[in-house]
Amino acid sequence: MSYTAFTSLLTLVLFIGMVLLLEVGRRIGVRRIADDPEGAQAGTGAVDGAVFALLGLLIAFTFSGAATRFDERRNLIVQETNDIGTAYLRVDLLPPSAQPALRDLFRRYLDSRLEVYRKLPDIEAAKSELARSNQLQGEIWSQAVAAGRMSEAPPSAIMLLLPALNQMFDITTTRTMAAQMHPPVIIFVLLFGLALIAALLAGYGMAGGKSRNWIHMIGFAATMALAVNVIIDIEYPRLGLIRVGAFDQALVDLRESMK
Repeated sequence: MSYTAFTSLLTLVLFIGMVLLLEVGRRIGVRRIADDPEGAQAGTGAVDGAVFALLGLLIAFTFSGAATRFDERRNLIVQETNDIGTAYLRVDLLPPSAQPALRDLFRRYLDSRLEVYRKLPDIEAAKSELARSNQLQGEIWSQAVAAGRMSEAPPSAIMLLLPALNQMFDITTTRTMAAQMHPPVIIFVLLFGLALIAALLAGYGMAGGKSRNWIHMIGFAATMALAVNVIIDIEYPRLGLIRVGAFDQALVDLRESMK
């Protein structure tokens, strides 16, 4: 099952679950009012307020965290583009005879970096391509060191090129770890659980009406399900409908400039 299909299924399950619990809560409320008309709603306001406030805070924090990580991942793409571009330009410091082979390695390396993210959501294929990128890093480093030791290489070549290569390699690890940074699963479980509990309490609060208020019931369930779906989609921007991949164009443009 694809990621989009999986999240859509989760959203549908949450929506149906909330509608059902709204109905269950309403029926419980109707029975409670029939048994105790005066005390059925006594003290429920404080409990409802506490649960809905907690749900609102959890949605706000999870959405804020997901949006922050989304922006960070976009910034890291720009940073990697700058790091690769800087290192590529500093190849000019090496002897002319050593430059063509090293530039070719840079092109292959950038192609590999782009393929890592193009292969998603196939995690295994992406990991395999990432291993190839790491191998190319070793080759680039070895050739750069060897070229810097050539007799015609200026003393500043190694001093300027190797730090740029370090930054170019380090950002790879940073991006890989950033892609794996997500809230614990228990946070999403709690979010789903609180949404269902809130639906049950909201249904109980609607028990005073003579008939079901379908507009509010379906509207509440749909709004909550959509909000949770958007949070999950932003949290995994390489897999869902909301994607960070548009910023990969910066790397594509850099690759075009290397021809």
